[in-house]
Amino acid sequence: MKVVAIVGSIREDSFNLKLAKHVQARYADKFELEILDLKPIPMYNQDIELDAPQEVLDIKAKVKAADAVLWVTPEYNSTIPGVLGNAIDWMSRVDKVMNGKPSMIMGASMGVLGTVKAQMHLRDILFASGLNSPLLPMNEVYVGAAHTKFNDSGELTDKSTIEFIDIVIANFQEWMKNYL
Repeated sequence: MKVVAIVGSIREDSFNLKLAKHVQARYADKFELEILDLKPIPMYNQDIELDAPQEVLDIKAKVKAADAVLWVTPEYNSTIPGVLGNAIDWMSRVDKVMNGKPSMIMGASMGVLGTVKAQMHLRDILFASGLNSPLLPMNEVYVGAAHTKFNDSGELTDKSTIEFIDIVIANFQEWMKNYL
């Protein structure tokens, strides 16, 4: 199974990037995970959507070729960050590469509630016309107090969080049998 991860933070020391890298390393024997880089994606502009920049075409091609998308979002001002919304805008237009593409959501935050509000908004967005992405149900991964759960090397070390993610990934694999 081929999965792409779209991380809604472009910060080098992002907890969400660390979370995506944890999934990539820990479950490498279960599926291939490519973490996409959103830094080179320009702001969505309808004037150029039919002649999109190569960086946009490359990301869209990777999403289209994947079996599923893992969204890993921080929470900015109680919602998803602009960089994530921008990527979604590009993917929901013209060839609509997310249409019918199965998704799963995770998020990490220094706050106690993790990324609850951002994930609720992202779920609504992924059901919108132009996206229509089925979501893994009832398997929310909210990594709160993330600064206490990763070591200085960026590795997730909190045993209960790791065990919970193990369960969610197993559920994701089982659920994906409906789409493969």
